[in-house]
Amino acid sequence: MNRIYGRATSSVFERSGSRRCTSFFVVRHVNREILHVAVTPCPTAEWTAQQIVECCAWDRWPPRFLIHDRDSRYGATFERRVGHLGIEQVRAPFRAPRANAISERWVKSVRTEYLDHLFIFSESHLRRAISSYVTYFNCWRPHRSLGQRAPLDSTAFQIRTWETNCTIIAEPVLGGLHHVYRHAA
Repeated sequence: MNRIYGRATSSVFERSGSRRCTSFFVVRHVNREILHVAVTPCPTAEWTAQQIVECCAWDRWPPRFLIHDRDSRYGATFERRVGHLGIEQVRAPFRAPRANAISERWVKSVRTEYLDHLFIFSESHLRRAISSYVTYFNCWRPHRSLGQRAPLDSTAFQIRTWETNCTIIAEPVLGGLHHVYRHAA
């Protein structure tokens, strides 16, 4: 389970010029961690293949399985690169969003919790916005399937002691749309 990755693409429209940008992301299924995100206005098979190579760079073992949809972007070039990495592809069935539910849920989360509240002006603005949301998602956003912990929560196995007379500080993140709560020092 630790080496199963899901991948999907989603489209976001820029508000200024109505140009569509596509985001590509890879999520690790075991802890819902977003490993890689990239944005482009015109995705091609070569670009998609390069993104999976960048995701499985020198600092991370490639996954054993990769779940993705049946888009034409995952053609021969993509299959060749994935095969050279030793990754087995699992294609989701037609019209079956539950087959890659973790990835589909991330698309819904990033849209409803963040991007729907922004005016996206350019590809670089979208890239920065998604990057900041990925940091929030991986480090602070609680997940019900993880026992209300974040994917990269380092305190997952520590016993937390709650003090009754302590001060809690709310720090705004993502431009004030969400807050991170901490104990005051």
